[in-house]
Amino acid sequence: MNIDQLRQLCLSFPGTTEQIQWENNLLFKVGGKMFVVIPLEPARLWLTLKADPEEFVELTERPGILPAPYLARAKWIAIESPHTLPQAEVAALLRKSYDLVVAKLPRAAQQSLASPPKQPKSRAPKTTRRTLKAKRSKKRS
Repeated sequence: MNIDQLRQLCLSFPGTTEQIQWENNLLFKVGGKMFVVIPLEPARLWLTLKADPEEFVELTERPGILPAPYLARAKWIAIESPHTLPQAEVAALLRKSYDLVVAKLPRAAQQSLASPPKQPKSRAPKTTRRTLKAKRSKKRS
């Protein structure tokens, strides 16, 4: 999976934003909280994301996956190469990371992600008795 595919997948999740931070890292966030970090320049780590706490140890025992530097205590993992895992598994881990972060957001933020954005209502002029009378009198004339 290349960076364009990762970007397209991450941006398909509701409410996701992207931002470049720490000079050369592409972050994907939801509700202002990051759920994926991708270095834009060649680095030792290919992808860093939040893992399910129950799967953290199991994942980090696999070759090519290690506890993420600075973020391991929050159960983040780092994947060394795009060839470490099949694309489908990477996609599932990305979605799980997103879901874990969404679950920690305030309820109002979660609900705003679940419902489609509200369309502004077009305001039709109020019909009052006076306007109805005026319309009737115009029709009679």
